[in-house]
Amino acid sequence: MAKGPGGIISGGFQPLKAPDAPTIDSVSAGVLSAEVTVSAPTDAGEGTITSYVVSAKQGDGTSVSNTASAAGTVSLTLTAGGTTTFAAQAISEYGPGAFSGYSNSTSVFSGQELYAWGYNGDSRLGVGGTADKSSPVQVGSDTDWNKFSAGKEYHIVASQTDGTLWAWGTNNYGSLGLNLPFNAKQSFPGQLGALTDWSDPSAGFNHTLCIKTDGTLWAWGNATGGLLGNNTNSTDKSSPIQVGVDTNWSKISAAENHSLAILTSGELYAWGPNTLGQLGQNNVIARSSPVQIGVDTNWSKISAGKQFSAAIKTDNTLWTWGDATSPFGASGQLGHNDAVPKSSPVQVGSLSDWADVSCGDYHTVAVKTDGTLWAWGYNANGPLGQNDTTSRSSPVQIGALTNWSKISAGTTNCFAIKTDGTLWAWGQGGSGKLGDNAAVNRLSPVQIGALTTWSQVSGSDNDAFGAIGITS
Repeated sequence: MAKGPGGIISGGFQPLKAPDAPTIDSVSAGVLSAEVTVSAPTDAGEGTITSYVVSAKQGDGTSVSNTASAAGTVSLTLTAGGTTTFAAQAISEYGPGAFSGYSNSTSVFSGQELYAWGYNGDSRLGVGGTADKSSPVQVGSDTDWNKFSAGKEYHIVASQTDGTLWAWGTNNYGSLGLNLPFNAKQSFPGQLGALTDWSDPSAGFNHTLCIKTDGTLWAWGNATGGLLGNNTNSTDKSSPIQVGVDTNWSKISAAENHSLAILTSGELYAWGPNTLGQLGQNNVIARSSPVQIGVDTNWSKISAGKQFSAAIKTDNTLWTWGDATSPFGASGQLGHNDAVPKSSPVQVGSLSDWADVSCGDYHTVAVKTDGTLWAWGYNANGPLGQNDTTSRSSPVQIGALTNWSKISAGTTNCFAIKTDGTLWAWGQGGSGKLGDNAAVNRLSPVQIGALTTWSQVSGSDNDAFGAIGITS
């Protein structure tokens, strides 16, 4: 029998099929926040899916939700900490589809303490003094740290849950944003002004980026090569300046030689020096203001390495471009099974199961949606976690575990948090930078202490920072 308009079939009414329930692939929790990765249902029904609704049942029994126009990563702002479960539903032109039911139980943090370890010769750990720390030491006594980023060598920037922004370390080129004399030292966290609308910071080598809660993007520090994105490459800034006029910036990553950012609409932008094609423009021309990479609108996650870039799309494919070598020869940090630089994004393999990626100087680490951990690139100090020092130009799995969750590549080492909240490190360990109470290299992951409440980690050249989540 033929179906007519509205699903009417000769002899009666045939309801149109709504979408099946979407799948929640992963949940990454922060301070009163969560990023939920959702994949489309196997059966979309007879209509077109127009949106996805992701809901969270919080520890205090209340619920919150957010709507996205497409499958991928959906951000939720929560109002209570503790054990939280999540559900998803697809909406089509004919109405709501099947409800997935609450699952993916996750511990959401209401606050965080901040810890530091590693080299402290210039007092950049924020704990005073100049003695190195080979195991985590708390930075101050605050328990309301939100997001933080360790710059490659000299400075750290962090936001708190009240929207204030703090920085410490060495003020090279004004990178602290505290309006201090260039190269001044800040041994403890110093607040940038009095504003309370800072959200997501990223510290590069000598410059800093930060997104505000209104979606605007700001930059300060070294302007060489257009790193600040303000259409100049000659004037360093010791306090924040706005990058353009857009109000929908979502993700940022600052590196030594370029910057990357994603808009809420999924477009990917880059700016700064471009010696080896790290801006993805199919050329090596530097850019002093953000320029879009291609025309795709489905970019989800980014990481900027020394002179290369990596990004994941909402379909969980992984793409890299830029340099594939190091001063020591071929290194293969792009993961394309060669050492050939690429000046535009090239997919790593053909799989669509990548969840997150982080770039060091000449190596890359990534976690898949199944919780496995992978690495590739230069391996002289063991950052690939293979129990050897042989470099690889394509992804190799680190061990066989399937419970890896969050990652951060330092210059020559790596850090990762498991789903059980334990913190692990490997690679170069001089000055205690791995935090395992030693100062030696580790060729495979070793646990840092015995705590099971680590929630974030950020590695750099000579030190690292981690946060312990508070769920009460």
